[in-house]
Amino acid sequence: MTTESPSTDRPTSLAEAPTLQARNSAAFWTATARSRGHEVIRRRGFVAADGDERAGQRILVQEADLGPDEVAEVSELTRRAAGPVIVEDPFGATDLSHLGMRSWQMPVMLRLPGPVADPALDVIRVRRPEDLRAAERVVIEGFELDGFEPYRPGELFPTSLIEQPGVDVFIASVDGVAAGAGVSVLADGVGSHYWIATSSAFRSRGAGRAVMLGALAHLADLPATLTASKLGRPLYESLGYTVAAQSTWWASS
Repeated sequence: MTTESPSTDRPTSLAEAPTLQARNSAAFWTATARSRGHEVIRRRGFVAADGDERAGQRILVQEADLGPDEVAEVSELTRRAAGPVIVEDPFGATDLSHLGMRSWQMPVMLRLPGPVADPALDVIRVRRPEDLRAAERVVIEGFELDGFEPYRPGELFPTSLIEQPGVDVFIASVDGVAAGAGVSVLADGVGSHYWIATSSAFRSRGAGRAVMLGALAHLADLPATLTASKLGRPLYESLGYTVAAQSTWWASS
């Protein structure tokens, strides 16, 4: 399975999907950390967004062959983190079991360039602060992000997030009310998606699909990746995504 990638002018294959997802995740979490005023730590094999006690720490593995020194530094970062820790390894190759964190796997998926249908609901690309707050509330509820409760406007999605290059937030609405939300990131000619969520009041009404279609509209001519939850995978497969690899996630208790 190949297609021409505008960023590299060469075929994009399923085998490349973990690396593409790793790079895009690093771009997204770097943008998020910058918008929050948090530190970003870059190494050959990983990127870490080192947040506070509520935002926590996100570590993005960038290579399948982390060396002993890199694993040791990741271990030290997780031990001294101010808040909860999540480590994403799209390659599923780094063993962090010595840290006592729980782990699970989710598929990395790839969508080749191709037509995108129009969403059945109204979808907007967020430009106003009030719309960003609405998207933020949908994501906090949809993902049950208890660490961001009580709610503090702009903590999950600071206003400056949508000013970061390549980062867009989308909302799908039902009768003028935000029903679904999500983030798309375009980096190095590859798109990806994060925080695709639906409000509990609008479940099973196509809000998640509408958000994805709205976000994909400006990525139709590019390869796109994502990491899928068990519940989200059928939706993504229906939109043309194919499982490429299994990503391993590690999380502190």
